[in-house]
Amino acid sequence: MLISAPVLIKPKENMQMLELDLAEPRFGEVRVKMVASGVCHSCLHAYDGSHTGIPMPIVLGDEGSGVVDVVGAGVSHLQKGDHVVISWAPSCNNCKYCNLGFPALCLNTPAIGKTTGDVTMFQHNGKDVHHYGPSTYGSYIVLPESAAVKIRKDFPLESAALIGCSVATGFGAVVNTASLRAGQSVAVFGCGGVGLNAIQGAVTTGAYPIIGVDVLDSKLEMARHFGATHTINLSKQDLDAEIKKLTGNGVDASIIAVGNSKAMEQGLAILAKQGIEVVLGLPGTGDKFPVDPWLLMGGERKIVGSRYGSSNPLVEFPKLVELAVSGRIKIEELVTKRYDLDEADEAFRSLAAGEQARGLIVF
Repeated sequence: MLISAPVLIKPKENMQMLELDLAEPRFGEVRVKMVASGVCHSCLHAYDGSHTGIPMPIVLGDEGSGVVDVVGAGVSHLQKGDHVVISWAPSCNNCKYCNLGFPALCLNTPAIGKTTGDVTMFQHNGKDVHHYGPSTYGSYIVLPESAAVKIRKDFPLESAALIGCSVATGFGAVVNTASLRAGQSVAVFGCGGVGLNAIQGAVTTGAYPIIGVDVLDSKLEMARHFGATHTINLSKQDLDAEIKKLTGNGVDASIIAVGNSKAMEQGLAILAKQGIEVVLGLPGTGDKFPVDPWLLMGGERKIVGSRYGSSNPLVEFPKLVELAVSGRIKIEELVTKRYDLDEADEAFRSLAAGEQARGLIVF
């Protein structure tokens, strides 16, 4: 079928709205009519060229929601009309990590720009157009059944799009990766879409204090709205002095929800003994940050990465919907602005300027 999508031809240039040929679902795949897609920093890094090695032309988008439109042969758990949240980590069902429930660590992940089987499902004038994960900026997409997670039909599908990346990633980094417990302290660096969900995760654990760290007062105001008990503006306040004032000996966990290597260095320095730093954000290709081995050995501190919030989307997504329905977490409030599909370039501009909690492209 023919679909519409903004296609990135070259970094730092406006995308082109093109009609693409979309292949039919193969065995074990479904076609989804998209309803909404979040505007994510990882896509911004491809868009602005800060992440290298991204094949182009490419359809961006790694979080979204929609309705199952066509079911391929061999699909057993979905049917036409199901409401689904899109996962960028389909399970191969064969490797060690997928069978442990961590599909984001799958050993059989397709090459960058490809989908299952290392092929592309999009073409334009007979030439391949690449995939950025599930490519949720496509008006229709084809993906493995395990990447379309069924949710209850009474939950707003537009809001559900954000569960597909920012909510699951931020929430899971605190609850799953850091295993934060009631009464423990946490500092969240970067109070955008992912960071705000890390704060929400901290609230559900009973953590205290929950400290939002950013350089923009507007972001810190949002952090308080989503549950931060305290905030620190790095452009105006001394981080070490403020952390010492709030915690005495440092935080039990720091969550680095921004792709900034300096923040990663700071997040380690403010840890209490046996504290854990969880790195979520990806800086530019090749960026590194220094680590003082004494901080690790002398206080048994830890640095860990968190990919997709150490979660299994098939389990996590429906759980997050239930938490939202019960009022335990906020999702609709994350949406700063809605955009039409042909406004994706403006959505990226706004994201880069720090104007959003989360932008949402609505089809």
